[in-house]
Amino acid sequence: MVRVHSVILAAALAVAATPALAGWKEQAAPADIERLVQLPQIREAAIADAQHGDGRGDLSAVARVMNAEGRGVPAGALMGNWRCRQMKLGRMASYMVYDAWFSCNVRPYNGGLLLQKMNGSQRFVGFLFPENGAWVYLGASSARGEPWHNYSGASPSLGAQVTPDDQIGLLTGIGNNHLRLEIPAVQESLLDVVEFTR
Repeated sequence: MVRVHSVILAAALAVAATPALAGWKEQAAPADIERLVQLPQIREAAIADAQHGDGRGDLSAVARVMNAEGRGVPAGALMGNWRCRQMKLGRMASYMVYDAWFSCNVRPYNGGLLLQKMNGSQRFVGFLFPENGAWVYLGASSARGEPWHNYSGASPSLGAQVTPDDQIGLLTGIGNNHLRLEIPAVQESLLDVVEFTR
């Protein structure tokens, strides 16, 4: 757990020192950067809620994914197609683990890495930015039937129109061909988690 929190804090706090992260920091709203800084506390509260409340789905999957120690993943190991499924922890329901697996992929795009969940009722797309072996994700969600949304950087805390589709998160490895994306949520849950396998 200590290493996971160290990676999270490094990704969130060392942005000024790393040229590769200057891009996402310039694009991200201050409120979203703060959500990433607060990820360790949000994660702890979300896991505690999941452990002590009633939820839906496979609770053992929450423990397996969230208790695994996060580790760095090289870009080459991210590339290609993945199976992915979502979990929501905390707030409206203590936990919800979706049974269905969907198609996700990571591919080179416009000089960076693009992460995309291709199907299902909730889709997302965004860029990955390297930091100490982990990856900061900056993207947006959309519902099936809607156009793909781009990260807007507009934050209600800045007086802008509410943009609950914007996402910021941290992607780490949790095993061989096994990844975890943690997204501090702005609606429904405290923490959205996407598990990737292949």
